[in-house]
Amino acid sequence: MGHAGARACLGDCYNIGQGTPKDHVKAAPYFRLAADQGVPEAQFGYAQCLTFGEGVPQDYNEATQYCRLAADQGIAQAQSFLAPGYLHGQGMSKDHDEGVRYHCLA
Repeated sequence: MGHAGARACLGDCYNIGQGTPKDHVKAAPYFRLAADQGVPEAQFGYAQCLTFGEGVPQDYNEATQYCRLAADQGIAQAQSFLAPGYLHGQGMSKDHDEGVRYHCLA
């Protein structure tokens, strides 16, 4: 099954170019594997890949799902990312209550 934390770290390294050339195509699969194993930082990393189409096709719906997983596990960056999306209906259905909730959590 692999070590989820190590996969998340590899995703980060490829994503930011730490110790290796920056490569979103290589980062995305590592983020996805770790995200599916429940690593919240990787869930947010993969959500970012999906949001911006970095290493994977752009998919706002799937990005929102992964971002919500990370946000609900306490990742403040994910909470901050979701809040305006819900408040203004950017990339998701407008939901004022959810937007305020994520804003307060962040």
